[in-house]
Amino acid sequence: MKNKILLASLFATATLLTVAGCSSNQAVKTTDGKTIVTDGKPQVDDETGLVSYKNAESGKTEQINRDQVKSMGELDN
Repeated sequence: MKNKILLASLFATATLLTVAGCSSNQAVKTTDGKTIVTDGKPQVDDETGLVSYKNAESGKTEQINRDQVKSMGELDN
């Protein structure tokens, strides 16, 4: 019984660490030369043409028009 609980706990911990490790900051470079650092990967809505992201500095969810985005890429943390 203890072995099953221990094994389940180890599996849950490993899963949690794997998921937490996948979230990284991204840099969104705009056409006007600004760089926005996001917390996690921005989401692109093909219907509206908006890119939604969580601003790493303010913690707020924000949006920008897709045509104002020059590039997006992962930052080395």
